[in-house]
Amino acid sequence: MPACGDSRTGAHAAIGPAPRDVVGRPIVAIVNTWSELSPCHAHLRERAEAVKRGVLLAGGMPLELPAMSLGEVMVKPTTMLYRNLLALEVEELLRSHPVDGAVLLGGCDKTTPGTVMGATSIGIPAIFCPAGPMLNDRYQGRTVGAGTHTLMYWGDYQAGRIGDDEWVRLEARMTRSPGTCNTMGTASTMTSIVEALGLALPGSTSIPAVDSAHPRMAAACGERIVQMIWEDLTPRKILTRGAFLNAAAVQMALGGSTNAAVHMIAMARRAGVELDLADLDAMARRVPVIANLFPSGDRLMEDFHYAGGLPALMNVIRAHLSLDEITVTGEPLRAQLDGRAVLDAQVILAPDHPVSPRPALAVLRGNLAPEGAVIKPSAASPELMRHRGRAIVFDSPPEMNAALSDPAFDCDETCVIVLRNAGPVGGPGMPEWGNLPIPRKLLQRGVRDLVRISDARMSGTHYGTCVLHVSPESAVGGPLALVRNGDTIELDVEARALNLLVDDAELARRRAAWSAPAQPHARGYAPVPAARNAGARGCDFDFWPARRPARAGHLLTTPAPPEPR
Repeated sequence: MPACGDSRTGAHAAIGPAPRDVVGRPIVAIVNTWSELSPCHAHLRERAEAVKRGVLLAGGMPLELPAMSLGEVMVKPTTMLYRNLLALEVEELLRSHPVDGAVLLGGCDKTTPGTVMGATSIGIPAIFCPAGPMLNDRYQGRTVGAGTHTLMYWGDYQAGRIGDDEWVRLEARMTRSPGTCNTMGTASTMTSIVEALGLALPGSTSIPAVDSAHPRMAAACGERIVQMIWEDLTPRKILTRGAFLNAAAVQMALGGSTNAAVHMIAMARRAGVELDLADLDAMARRVPVIANLFPSGDRLMEDFHYAGGLPALMNVIRAHLSLDEITVTGEPLRAQLDGRAVLDAQVILAPDHPVSPRPALAVLRGNLAPEGAVIKPSAASPELMRHRGRAIVFDSPPEMNAALSDPAFDCDETCVIVLRNAGPVGGPGMPEWGNLPIPRKLLQRGVRDLVRISDARMSGTHYGTCVLHVSPESAVGGPLALVRNGDTIELDVEARALNLLVDDAELARRRAAWSAPAQPHARGYAPVPAARNAGARGCDFDFWPARRPARAGHLLTTPAPPEPR
């Protein structure tokens, strides 16, 4: 009878080789955010198998570890509430298990920063394997993609311009394969940023999820992580300030999601790198939007891939990049950009002929946002970049939606819609409520944009003149809490200004009468981020200091490759 722990018993037979058979091999954790409720990640089970093949070919031992899947379309009240929980889970998975390196499988909005934050904090070698965008589709001769067109056609539906049958047909077209949103939404923004940081293989983030090149890329991630372990190439050696500024330049050139302003600062904080909103605003002033992608342009991620992908775009803006930063390839960035030509000049444009004359991001400040707010000028209405209007204020989405659906609602196109109690504490979790709806009666008149202000976030797939991330948020007593119906608000994007035109004495009276709103959640995890949120510092936990990681569980004490056989 074999002894307990013998390789002939079920305990070891179920998971593969006995411990003695893997001595000296790097142990690779495949952190997989696959879920049946996440269409973005529906194919990641198969991609994990491809990663395993690559690890085995390179002489490593792969072990798959499941992690929380944050699919943007299914998780309530918002995936952002759980980004830090995923980061904590990834860190503890890697700390508590005897692994030498990790391949991070994700792609939907919060899985990318969440997995990277966790891997950065634990400090073992890691490479990001992106889920990839879904395929393009067309409807009645027009390109349609997920998110941007959902919003666009929903406005037409609300205005009565399309009926129920056509809406159902459109739904079938806008999401036609596994993978992340195929516009330059938050998913593709964040995976592109991670590639620009140097944590993903060159050109990997634009490969469509169901393209035959995608499993090959996944296998290549498996092979590369084994070599990274022998080289002891950890995230801290890659994630320098220069790498983060490179990523900021890429965000601006792509016309990326405003959500990147939150996630990049959080990732930098985990890496011990100084990065703030001023850095992002400065980069936006220098780097124009040259990727012709929805919502700033009119193409989709599949087109971007065929045009040369991120290496081609980065080669175009290389004058704005720090080219000596090391990437997961083990080589400096310049080595993977040299010779990467643009293959479609209608998708990746020249800097002197950008997609928009306005930048991808502007950071606003003023008495309404002392710690900053953001707007995406390239996807907003030029005529609203300087605007003064009457405030119409709401404290919750149900209240707002009911009022804006009323045909008798008192508003016109000059009004400024304000939603509060939607920030990290107030939401809780800072939901993507920031693309506030247009009043139905204005939609019926053909109005498609208004100035809208909130302490919420907005989906990167959406567009419009939406001021977001107003900080300090209203739920902790920020100035947004003091706005009343009828107040005048002034927006001046060129001057980077957002002000409430109410005198200081009146604001002081209102502040004295203000009390914090009740928190909607009393149990579970939700109260934790509300109580311990660092706010403008990337919405990470306030107890998470930037520190050198402790590499618990690291097996290979001597980083040296095995002798060739």
